[in-house]
Amino acid sequence: MREEWSKVKIGDLFDTLTGNTPPKKDKTNYGQDIPLIKPPELQDKPITQASEFLSLGGGEKARLVPRDTVLVTCIGNLGRTGISKERIAFNQQINAIKPKCGIEPKFTFYQCQSPAFRKSLENLSSATTVSIVNKSKFNTIEYSVAPPPEQRAIILKLEESFSELDNGIENLNKAKEKLVIYRQAVLKKAFEGKLTKKWRNEQLDLQPASELLKAIKEERMSFYENQLLDWNNAVIEWDEKGKEGKRPIRIRKPNIADDVSENEVERYGALPVEWEWSRFCNVTYKIGDVDHKMPKDFPGGIPYLSTGNLRVDSTIDFDKAKTISNEDYTRLALKIKPEKGDMLFPRYGTIGRNVLVSVDKKFLVSYSCAIIKNIMSLMNEKYVYYYSISPVIKKEIKRYKVETTQANIGIASIEKFVFPICSRSEQREVVKEIETRLSVCDNILENIEEDLKKAEALRLSILEKAFDGKLLSEEEIIACRREKDWESAERLLERIKKIK
Repeated sequence: MREEWSKVKIGDLFDTLTGNTPPKKDKTNYGQDIPLIKPPELQDKPITQASEFLSLGGGEKARLVPRDTVLVTCIGNLGRTGISKERIAFNQQINAIKPKCGIEPKFTFYQCQSPAFRKSLENLSSATTVSIVNKSKFNTIEYSVAPPPEQRAIILKLEESFSELDNGIENLNKAKEKLVIYRQAVLKKAFEGKLTKKWRNEQLDLQPASELLKAIKEERMSFYENQLLDWNNAVIEWDEKGKEGKRPIRIRKPNIADDVSENEVERYGALPVEWEWSRFCNVTYKIGDVDHKMPKDFPGGIPYLSTGNLRVDSTIDFDKAKTISNEDYTRLALKIKPEKGDMLFPRYGTIGRNVLVSVDKKFLVSYSCAIIKNIMSLMNEKYVYYYSISPVIKKEIKRYKVETTQANIGIASIEKFVFPICSRSEQREVVKEIETRLSVCDNILENIEEDLKKAEALRLSILEKAFDGKLLSEEEIIACRREKDWESAERLLERIKKIK
């Protein structure tokens, strides 16, 4: 830091406040008069919207701050900032730094985004489940004070740099959005038979889908009979041991859904003559879920997943999963259990964030997910997976989804989803065509994500230089010293102290 600058504790320079929330029970506290700011509205940008407003009466019970106040989240996701453009209230997860004569509000706003400031917040946070920095700790954070002309010059230079950076980030995010649209377009064409049209025309003895459906029907019945035998043996063993409690869950026959109607065919479009519309349950061994009674935790036991363990990138997080006893696993697994090649279909909350099981591992998944057991001897599991994330399935989810407190979709609805089936050899070709195109997408996306990381690193580097006093060139500093209101930070602080 340069000698013309000074460091001071935030609480020794500014008036700070921790927010509060007027009682919700008294509805007269809420209206349309005063924005009540919460952490999600702090996005390291000027505050432009609020999800909730107070009445004038409610404002009297809140902690109001004027325009140009800087807000900082100090509970949970630490260090998100905002700067007010009008008088606002804010909740108890936020600390406010009120404006001070001689200190440019945006100088404070940007400094609160700097790596040094955020590191201080992390170091001060209480070691609890949720990170917390109370007001007394917040006030101890060191704040860099610069001469007033340098404050203005730094703000100007930051905003010029960030304007270019933000334009680049916006373009990268637009490219990401286009990739999402392209991926869906690829999947749409794939399951209309358009990607394999040339390949299909070159085949001389292509199996029609109707023959494959007959073979699948026979295989499904054989699977049920084997499951029923396992269930009967389990009941005998259960009775012989004389254990009390719930018997193994009874196995039901596999559903056979009705044919797809002409109206549905019109809704989803015509398929190649060699293909047929069927239903999801007609092309899989089984679609089901485990018992809705939650098994007890058993440390070091068998992983028992929930939707939270299914990542956005279609992988499974086993490390953070609940674990259950082998006894509970054995009982629950009689009804249905996931195995390599099966698919997990979340049916609560993030419906349709599906995962193809690629590991040979003993685990279960809660009833928040359907387990789709693929018939890998007759159906290509990747073909089933890619179709499950296609635009048609998104339509089917929308069609059958139940909107309650938490959106959900039933097993019976998933079983009825329409399914375009073609020969196994063509399924392989469809998968190959999809993956050829999506691999290009993935490479582009990887580059975009890398560029976004670089952009964020550059932003942090610029902020670090700014508040270490290294952002301005010598020429720019000389120009600042020529300003009429130039004075050292030390003298500025003395003047502010006298104003107090």
